[in-house]
Amino acid sequence: MKWVVFDYGEVISEPTPALPALAGMLGVDADEFARAYYAERVAYDRGCTDLEFWHAVAAHFGAAPDDSLVNALTGHDIVGWLHIDAEAVQLIEDLDRAGVPLAVLSNAPSSFGRAVEQQPWAGHFQHLVFSGDLEVVKPDEAIYRALLDVLGARPAECLFFDDRQDNVDAAIRAGLHASIWQGAAAARRELAARGLLTL
Repeated sequence: MKWVVFDYGEVISEPTPALPALAGMLGVDADEFARAYYAERVAYDRGCTDLEFWHAVAAHFGAAPDDSLVNALTGHDIVGWLHIDAEAVQLIEDLDRAGVPLAVLSNAPSSFGRAVEQQPWAGHFQHLVFSGDLEVVKPDEAIYRALLDVLGARPAECLFFDDRQDNVDAAIRAGLHASIWQGAAAARRELAARGLLTL
């Protein structure tokens, strides 16, 4: 085992609190907005532009935001996903201190990827891989092959943590070791059992 790879959303990050405010910016019901947001999110994570995403979301409500509103929505959305889980980041810091190579593999748009690259904790990672840049999303096995190419690693050299079982299952099919994320404490115990950390 060499590399430890983390998903981002609801692994390193906390769930976004931004959806009600985003709904308010469009002047629509929060629950209906959330359904539209997640219905269009896969295309966004697969590489469509910020403009295309917000126009697709707004179309659910018969609206068409101008460029200024698109920029405001994008900025607020990015900030919402930057709330990090302190225990997860502490685990990442401990792994880095132990000399374990680290990577992120996240379903996320390119604009969010650029924001993540500027975060202080991002320096603990050798590679940050975002689906929007690759135009392929988990659980497509192609994204795991792309990850391995970036890392220059064999599948068996990687342990991947994700909060979605379908993504974990796909990683295992691609030959990686993978575990469902159940919080930093559980991950720390697994990493210790694999000899990558001491408790």
